[in-house]
Amino acid sequence: MSETLILHGMGSPNVVKIVIMLEELGLPYELRHVAVFSQQQFEPAFLKLNPLGKVPVLEDPKLGVPLAESGAILFWLAEREGRFFPQEQPARAEVMQWLMVQMANLGPMFGQLNHFNLVPPGSEPYAHARYRAISGNLYRLFDDRLASREWLAGEAYSIADIATQPWALYLERHGFDAGEHPHLVEWRERIAARPSVQRARARADEAFTEAANRTRRCASEEDLDRFFCRTGSVPEKDYSAVKNM
Repeated sequence: MSETLILHGMGSPNVVKIVIMLEELGLPYELRHVAVFSQQQFEPAFLKLNPLGKVPVLEDPKLGVPLAESGAILFWLAEREGRFFPQEQPARAEVMQWLMVQMANLGPMFGQLNHFNLVPPGSEPYAHARYRAISGNLYRLFDDRLASREWLAGEAYSIADIATQPWALYLERHGFDAGEHPHLVEWRERIAARPSVQRARARADEAFTEAANRTRRCASEEDLDRFFCRTGSVPEKDYSAVKNM
């Protein structure tokens, strides 16, 4: 029997996409919650796994060293099992391109919009408007691309789809009309209906949701300051809404 892989994380899209990949591959794995709102990611034991102090981190006995960064983890798992990452060109390069679009654009921009959605209305009008506009352009880009193809890259379901689908679930929460993005929504829901994705969602909810909600409610102002980098020249803001997410 294969040795169990360990995934350290919480319920963010960058962690969930790794859970989806593990379920798609049928690998044995364990989920370990990292209480980011109580600064567990900065404890020495976790920093030995990832000096950046971020999740996800995968421990795979077959690799032998901890691996951080969700895109790198997806590449490793795909190469490990020979699935969801084409071997032939140009399909391989296309999957790499669209995974990088998610890593370099979708994730960072959507994450910033999430951040500025938390602050009181009107307190950061330029920042909020900037990240909303960029996010809107990205949602439109993906909807347009999926209008003429079944999957994001190549001709088959790949790690590009696995990486992007959890982030696409923010569409309505970001205030965009699902009816104006029909191709994105259809693709998103088609992936969500996969049994492996449903299992992944259930596993992630069980392992992360209750624990994350508890640590959010108990987070001190010092914890939130460190989590949101509210230090130095950054103006003080009210992030109390995060406790009620």
